[in-house]
Amino acid sequence: MAYPEVIRVFATSQDPDFDGPWQARTPSNSTGSAVVIGKRLLLTGAHVVANATFLQVQKQSQPDKAIARVKAVSHDCDLALLEVVEPADFLDDIEPAEVGDMPSLRDEVAVVGYPVGGEEISITEGVVSRIEVQRYSHSQRHLLAVTVDAAINAGNSGGPVFGDGKVVGIAFQKLTGVDNIGEMVPPPIIRAFLDGVRAGKTQEVPALGITTQNLENPLLRRQLGLDIGERGVVVLHIDYDGSVDGVLKPRDVITAIDGHSIASNGTIQYVNSYRTRYDVVLGHRYVGDVIKLDIKRGGVAQTVDVELKRWTPLVARSRYDLPPQYFMYGGLVFQTLTRDYLTTWDKWWNKAPKEFLNFYYLGFRSPEQHEVVILTQILADEINVGYSHLYNEAVATLDGRVPRDMEDFVARLSEAVGVVEICTTSGGMIMLDAAEVRKANPRILARYHIPRDRTPGLPGALPLRAVP
Repeated sequence: MAYPEVIRVFATSQDPDFDGPWQARTPSNSTGSAVVIGKRLLLTGAHVVANATFLQVQKQSQPDKAIARVKAVSHDCDLALLEVVEPADFLDDIEPAEVGDMPSLRDEVAVVGYPVGGEEISITEGVVSRIEVQRYSHSQRHLLAVTVDAAINAGNSGGPVFGDGKVVGIAFQKLTGVDNIGEMVPPPIIRAFLDGVRAGKTQEVPALGITTQNLENPLLRRQLGLDIGERGVVVLHIDYDGSVDGVLKPRDVITAIDGHSIASNGTIQYVNSYRTRYDVVLGHRYVGDVIKLDIKRGGVAQTVDVELKRWTPLVARSRYDLPPQYFMYGGLVFQTLTRDYLTTWDKWWNKAPKEFLNFYYLGFRSPEQHEVVILTQILADEINVGYSHLYNEAVATLDGRVPRDMEDFVARLSEAVGVVEICTTSGGMIMLDAAEVRKANPRILARYHIPRDRTPGLPGALPLRAVP
């Protein structure tokens, strides 16, 4: 039988409901593919098991299924490691696959998995057509990916791509609107994930935390102190508390990263073969690693060491396996602005409030503001009469101060006495008596069948109570 190491994954998932953040959506079922890489161990895609509540796996042409669990997951690079739980010997008759080397352009590959439209294994063949940094739709991170012209369809996700008998990629997405342009996670990213699991590393891909501009204009290069023949990218913005905060400055020019010279279009020659974005080197690094940057500051060359940190944008990108942060206060429902909340609008990049989109695309963390707290809905009650029009706005201030993040906002409101004043970014003004809110909250929770007034883990959270 061909490719016995390729396994089918059955996932039951329950996604959070951002319109009613105290509850989850109806459970849904989906299938994906995986490959055996060790004793009881399967490699698949993170999006196959995201928000999963129950997992089963099935071998080729055998009706019996085994129960599995997520052993490790990296949503950034869309990879997950599953462990078969019961029966423990379910995979003992299968020889694990081996992860191969990075493929080259025009190499022949085979995408193997269980796409929709049938129950048996499917094999589609093609060649490697492109190798460069791509946007991973599951995490919105830009990481190295390999494009193949073999068909990758729903159900293939998480399945292996074979070349010369070894795994040279994990299928994870396809270009919509066109045929036979699929993408796979390449061996360097796969090895970094598996090595990180064995070493107990944080499964997040680090980021430099900077915004840069390419330097293709000769005059701009000269004005920034570059000599003839020198190239690089100029730093425009540095994220607060990011990897290079306190190390780099705006208008510094980065000429090389981790020993790779940066061209004026922001690319490097990666593994001596492929020209792609300079931050490709971060895809196989871990939080806490140190890399070297060659820079020019005011025309003076320097080399600096940078300890890599996780990426922390002002508006969090898609998050998984975590409940949304919310807080109900006097019928006013507050949440943290995230990409997940933005996607509650159809075609959100056009239909979501422009203020929220501005935070998403152009907002930066600062010492005063780490997250954006938004007022998403108002549960009608006598205590909030007259405020019903102020939903889907960001909180500008609470008692005259910008909320640092949701924890700060909740802690301050929970401890408030007297009249509290919440101002929204449109200029709206909300005033509530803290003592009256504490009396009203149980009534509002019961009326709208809400089990608790805030996400567990936020300051002041109480034990879960039964809904009447």
